[in-house]
Amino acid sequence: MKSKHQAVLDHALRVPGTNKLAGKRVVLASSSPRRKAILKTLGLAPEVVPSTFDEDLSHSSFDNVYEYPVATATEKAVEVYERLVREQPEDGPDLVIGADTVVLSHYAPATSTTPQEVLPQTRPDILEKPLSKADNLRMLLELNGGTCEVVTGVSLVYPIVTAPGYSIKSIEERTVVHFAENSLEVLQAYADSGEGVDRAGGFAVQGLGGLLIRKIDGDYSNVVGFPGASFFKFLDTLVEEEDDFLDI
Repeated sequence: MKSKHQAVLDHALRVPGTNKLAGKRVVLASSSPRRKAILKTLGLAPEVVPSTFDEDLSHSSFDNVYEYPVATATEKAVEVYERLVREQPEDGPDLVIGADTVVLSHYAPATSTTPQEVLPQTRPDILEKPLSKADNLRMLLELNGGTCEVVTGVSLVYPIVTAPGYSIKSIEERTVVHFAENSLEVLQAYADSGEGVDRAGGFAVQGLGGLLIRKIDGDYSNVVGFPGASFFKFLDTLVEEEDDFLDI
């Protein structure tokens, strides 16, 4: 009998990770159309169930800022997983994907031969979505002519037989974005366009925001909102290393 869950699309590469997802209930705990589009391009069409997690974790509670988006992604995925198991116990999810993207300002690529541990350490600021067009302009002025780092945490939640009934596996992806030296007129025009208000860091590299960028080092899709290549490689790794991955 053909499964009612068909998240893997016909054009997906037939590799261990996608083969394991065949016939499984795969859920994306995000309403982001960009994440959905990236996954669809790469052959996966998960069910979309946005998380109700408030995304209110304190930045200062994390000694390592890179742990923040991973923790938020985990909270999103766990909230959706537990809700679906509670509401639909006979058809719980096989895999819930949570993601959170932030922009770290004041990022300085290592170019010195001096050991990193003896260099002055400046904690990057975490830039999430701007609160207004004015806040968007503030962010752009902070980023203009410099570099920032886009970090996406991805957390996967799937069932296991031992308590608490699910396992969590996570990765992070980092991409460095180099901003051009843009005039105040250009930055103001972009902020006024409203495009950046719903984007971490206040810019959309795949839209008008691409005019502000000089160069990208790393995964372009990660800057858009989801590290597709790393995600599928991670699935392959879990199939290889976790004996019970998606077998419950």
